[in-house]
Amino acid sequence: MRRRKTTVGVDIGTGFSKAAVIDHGESGPRLTGLATAPNETDAVRGGAIRDPERVAETLSALFKRERIKPRNVTIGIGGRDVLSKVIEIDRMDEAEARAVMPWEAEQHVPFDMKNAELDFAIIDPNGESSTMTVLLAVAKRDVVEARVALLRRADLNPTIVDVEVLALRNAFEANYPTAMKDVTVLADIGVHSTAIHLLRNGLPLLTRELAVGAPAADEPEACARRIARGIDRTGALVETGPGIARVYLCGGGATASGLVEILAESTGVETRLASAFERIEVAPEVADRTDLGSVAPMLMLPVGLALRPPARGG
Repeated sequence: MRRRKTTVGVDIGTGFSKAAVIDHGESGPRLTGLATAPNETDAVRGGAIRDPERVAETLSALFKRERIKPRNVTIGIGGRDVLSKVIEIDRMDEAEARAVMPWEAEQHVPFDMKNAELDFAIIDPNGESSTMTVLLAVAKRDVVEARVALLRRADLNPTIVDVEVLALRNAFEANYPTAMKDVTVLADIGVHSTAIHLLRNGLPLLTRELAVGAPAADEPEACARRIARGIDRTGALVETGPGIARVYLCGGGATASGLVEILAESTGVETRLASAFERIEVAPEVADRTDLGSVAPMLMLPVGLALRPPARGG
């Protein structure tokens, strides 16, 4: 029998560090473990790790407490330190594309490619047209190296560095496959900021960062209105077509009281909470957790990271 593969996604947020464990079997992905732990105040802010030592201690304690044995992990990079974009280039094989991609990236990336890490995926490798669609991902090298060093300090081995919007997209596809069409907004609401990811037919189109996050108890309507304006302005950047078809909310701030309803009313678009376990099988020992429903939107990113296929040798 083939050995089942297990992958672990680790997400370091402003409020919480999270881990999700996915078992990859013949019947599909299965969630076999999850863990969350609050980060100390100001240890992480705006996606930047301000106190790596304290965050590493939090991660180490989290893995020990939940008895997560695999040490190979997938981590995500997001915010202003990363860019993902769908581009069109002349059709060529993957080896040729790898040779020309650094030059292509320079036409689209706002930071120095000499100090960046680059990867790409050909979306239509078997197409017959003279051009092909490529998903390009670029991240600042110093940010990647700092995140890798932090994970190693926590006695973890980061084998894959993913782009956060791509991981969210993978989690969304696994849980809402019928929604991978038209224009969809994934709004990742954090403690202090919101990332609005626009997908067209399942591919990331653009990301916009808003300086508004989870609302306090007395301000859900004001925050929702600001997020709604951000969604509307992002949707206006779609050149053609019927506009935004649906909005899904994820992240730690997504479950704020009244947020879904106010956003739906403000945007006039179907708005729902995203669940990291809508369709993914959940092991009984995880399903018994009393907080499973409340943390489901917050775990979209770590689950998406863990859905990446195991690295070779993993």
